[in-house]
Amino acid sequence: MSLTRRQLLAHTTVTAITASTLGAPTVHAQGATLNFGVGMFQPDREKNDATYRPLAQHLQQRLGRPVALRTVDSWEGLAKSLANGETDIALMGPWGYVLANHHAGAQAVATILYQGKPEYFAMIVTHPGSGLESIDDLLGPKGRGRSFAFGDKGSTSGYLIPFHLFQQRGIDPEKHFARVLYTKHQAIQTQVTAGQLDAGADYNRNRTAMIEQGLIKAERSKIIWQSAPLPNDAVAVREALFKDTAFVQRLQAALVEVGPLLKTQPALLPANYTGFVAAGNSFYKPIRDAGLATGKLAAK
Repeated sequence: MSLTRRQLLAHTTVTAITASTLGAPTVHAQGATLNFGVGMFQPDREKNDATYRPLAQHLQQRLGRPVALRTVDSWEGLAKSLANGETDIALMGPWGYVLANHHAGAQAVATILYQGKPEYFAMIVTHPGSGLESIDDLLGPKGRGRSFAFGDKGSTSGYLIPFHLFQQRGIDPEKHFARVLYTKHQAIQTQVTAGQLDAGADYNRNRTAMIEQGLIKAERSKIIWQSAPLPNDAVAVREALFKDTAFVQRLQAALVEVGPLLKTQPALLPANYTGFVAAGNSFYKPIRDAGLATGKLAAK
């Protein structure tokens, strides 16, 4: 990665200092409404909206402008909405961000922290009765003719990273598996643990959240492969908005402020999320490299 965790945390300190120089928070929002798009991190739209509404309200107060929260069903859809100007600010998956950056110049301004870290892991899961003990089983003769689920094609852990793995192993999933699905992360875990799918792609944060919420049982979700660390979800802004340096500074300061505020306002982020760190486009280079390697991203 182009930025280490130590460098990111050092940047947090600088940005936190910047926050103190931006003046007192504006209580009454004025000016044009900012559309804040959020990916479908929760099982349904209603819960997703309820989960991220406190963060939207925090941004509205600190930025001094109305902020309209909007859950977007797919990562691909969120990337497109940021690209076409329907969304001003987005909390989105890394691959979706790279797509929006590549095609429309959207820019990352921060990365979310999970248990204090700016990184997470893609994984492939199966269930105990599948007979699959490793990734070699899945991609070898034992896995041929099985069913496999990806996330939507705008997903990092659900599509890009596992697809890259398959490609490196010389596997065409559409030919290797008898049935390939493209669906939501929550549905992948639910169907795999129920034995309705042999295996599927997911990420550690989603699996942990579903176990903690009692939506799946840990012993029914068997991890057979885990990726190298990947940069966490990005907060990105559309290209034109990024040119407003003062606005970007206020936004980064407001986001960095979230971590300390969680002690008294825990509803600002879901469980296990511990704040934001200022980060830019270069932090997402590993995702961009995977996109280029798979041919899913055209070289410029």
